Amino acid sequence: MSEALTRAREILQQVDPELETVLSERYDELLPQFAESLIEMSYGRVYSRPGLDIKTRYIATIAALTSQGAQTLPQLRVNIKNALKLGVTQTQISEVIFQMSLYGGLPAMINALNAAKEVFAEFEQQAQKSGD
Repeated sequence: MSEALTRAREILQQVDPELETVLSERYDELLPQFAESLIEMSYGRVYSRPGLDIKTRYIATIAALTSQGAQTLPQLRVNIKNALKLGVTQTQISEVIFQMSLYGGLPAMINALNAAKEVFAEFEQQAQKSGD
C-alpha cells in the first residue's frame, strides 16, 4: 500500500469512513480499483498536503463545487457533510456559498444553499440521535 493511500484512509477515518466502500460498490465493477485510486489521489495526495489545514481545503472545495453549478450537487453534499464533521460552521459554509454567487452566478449559489440546508438538517438530526 502506498503512503498516499495510507494517508487518505487516515483522513477518511475522521470524516467519512464509508466513502471508499460506497465508491467501490458503485463504480469498481465498471472501473476496477476506481475507489482506491480516487481516494488515494484526492485525500492522500491533495487533502493531506502541507500548507493548508483540512478545514480550509474543505472550504475551498465547497467554493469550487458551488461555482461549478448543479451538476456537482452530489459531491457538494458530501463535502458539506465532511466539513461539518471537521468543525466548519454552518455560517462559514453559507458565507462561502454566498461568496460564490459572484463567480458561479446566483442560480449556482441558490442550488448550493438549498443543498447545504438539507445537509445541515440531516447533520443536526444525526447529532440529536447520537446525543439521545
